[in-house]
Amino acid sequence: MTLTDDFRQAVLDGLGQSRKAIPCRFLYDETGSGYFDDITRLDEYYPTRTERSILKTALPDMAVRIGPGASVLELGSGTSEKTGALLAALEDPRCYVPLDIDEATLEDAAGRLRQAFPHLPVVPLHADFNDVWTLPPQCLPPVLCFFPGSTIGNFDKPEAETFLRHIRSNLGPNARLLIGVDLVKDTHILEAAYDDAKGVTAAFNLNLLVRINRELCGDFKPEAFRHRAVYNEDRACIEMYLVSQTNQTVRIGGTLIQFAAGEMVHTEDSHKYTPEGFATLAGRAGWRRTGMWMDDGKLFSVQLFEAE
Repeated sequence: MTLTDDFRQAVLDGLGQSRKAIPCRFLYDETGSGYFDDITRLDEYYPTRTERSILKTALPDMAVRIGPGASVLELGSGTSEKTGALLAALEDPRCYVPLDIDEATLEDAAGRLRQAFPHLPVVPLHADFNDVWTLPPQCLPPVLCFFPGSTIGNFDKPEAETFLRHIRSNLGPNARLLIGVDLVKDTHILEAAYDDAKGVTAAFNLNLLVRINRELCGDFKPEAFRHRAVYNEDRACIEMYLVSQTNQTVRIGGTLIQFAAGEMVHTEDSHKYTPEGFATLAGRAGWRRTGMWMDDGKLFSVQLFEAE
């Protein structure tokens, strides 16, 4: 199945449900990745700058705990903006493997890292980290999996446990996991982070409809939908939706999809954790926490685990 076929199948299946949904991985085409890069620079969006601040302060300690000679695999590497500082802090890293679904962004980031670290093998891996993937032969143990940005929050709790177990089984002996984990906090802070005043997150979400039009012969009118982000306290989760503004019919190829006014299409979740809650979940997946670093406001955490 090609990526386009996968996209078409996921969209048609998701929009055929009684509660419409499209998997969040399809938000990140080249345009979507650019929008997300813009989001990370917004005043309201605390995760990126907070995580960057934690890394700047704590990387020397992290590097000591990780140890020398690690191969570094980054899942969902995107622009790899945080990776240079990590590679510079580590002692004798063996190679760097950025893994991302967007090939253009992946190759651009790999090129920049090769220039910055000319003696370090940089081996990009074009894949969806949700699918089956195989480490390149250059990525020898011990492997450090770097998973920043709180992307783990896109999985619900059972999915997150399964995903962490999958990583554990793929990395070989003496594996490490350095992961960004967003923390439970005030609802207003959370909702502002996912519905900014400039409307960048709204554009990011609505770009999914533009992508469907371009790649799947759709006729969505993006202006007929609006972005909505709400924090569900029971789930400790930000839920992101596209909301139909009117009763309307949309064509995707030869398929007609009906939308009622106010009907929502779920596009992304972002689960939040307490430090204890995430350590317990990771422990069930075969990981033991060996370090945790937080900002002074306890908005965000970077946590280090080793395989048990």
